[in-house]
Amino acid sequence: MNPRMLRQFWSLVETTQSSILLDLDDASLVQWLLRQIKSERSLNLDEAAALNTYIRSRLPLIRDLAYSRLARTA
Repeated sequence: MNPRMLRQFWSLVETTQSSILLDLDDASLVQWLLRQIKSERSLNLDEAAALNTYIRSRLPLIRDLAYSRLARTA
């Protein structure tokens, strides 16, 4: 994955409502995030597979960030 895609991905995570990141199960969250990125840029099969793997490996961090945001607003 290139740095631009990583920045785009983490920007998406930061701007997505915490409830979406926390309410979806793992598989649904991965698919939702992939769809959002694909709606902003076209991905070839290799990029989509790499992003899928990356998202799956970062799910605990994504959820931790969402919990932190909720805690700050409470």
